[in-house]
Amino acid sequence: MSGDHGRKVASMFGRIAAWYDFLNHFLSLGLDILWRGRLVERMNLPGAKPCRVLDLAAGTLDVSLEIAGRHPGAFVAAADFCLPMLAKGRTKLERPGRIAPVQADGRALPFRDESFEAASIAFGIRNIIPRAEAYAELFRVLKPGGRLCILEFGSGRQPILGGLYRLYLNRLLPLVGRVFSRDAGAYRYLADTIMAFPDADGLAGELARAGFARVEWEKMALGIVVVHVAVKD
Repeated sequence: MSGDHGRKVASMFGRIAAWYDFLNHFLSLGLDILWRGRLVERMNLPGAKPCRVLDLAAGTLDVSLEIAGRHPGAFVAAADFCLPMLAKGRTKLERPGRIAPVQADGRALPFRDESFEAASIAFGIRNIIPRAEAYAELFRVLKPGGRLCILEFGSGRQPILGGLYRLYLNRLLPLVGRVFSRDAGAYRYLADTIMAFPDADGLAGELARAGFARVEWEKMALGIVVVHVAVKD
């Protein structure tokens, strides 16, 4: 993404790139691994058959690696605006080949129309403003019948666990971020964006307005995270 917001977000993630994977696992008690696995399952990729997949907001490449590991025929374009995150992810690649990291703005993707059989975005759509421009680009680069799968936190405005989730977001998350990464601001930003994010119905409406069909969602961990699935007819 371009503009002041994009540069601010890229700089912030660049500062915490070294701690990003550890804190994801620590703060989710390891459940983030299961959530990403479920995201890839919902993509319904064709096993060993060759296909092209876009992993937008690929970060340190965990979803890209999950896709490539489960589907030997998949080639994954791992796109992210933050170079330090991609650099961290490159260290996980045994050799170049089926995963291609590329710096890209989610609102102006450097790919031809109808390039991909499927697309994923995990914990990244909150960081793209306006989201409608990202949806338009994802719709453009997907082939007809292509599936978009979004893994995202549920809205912090929902009364999950009797308000404990909101307490976790507003108090514990910034504290842990400060202790480990020395950057409380980054995890304060994370909490703020979750609080402001639409609920599952709201996000489904955004996808429908972007032209996607057969929009559905699956809540996990009592609604703390949600997998949205939408199809380009």
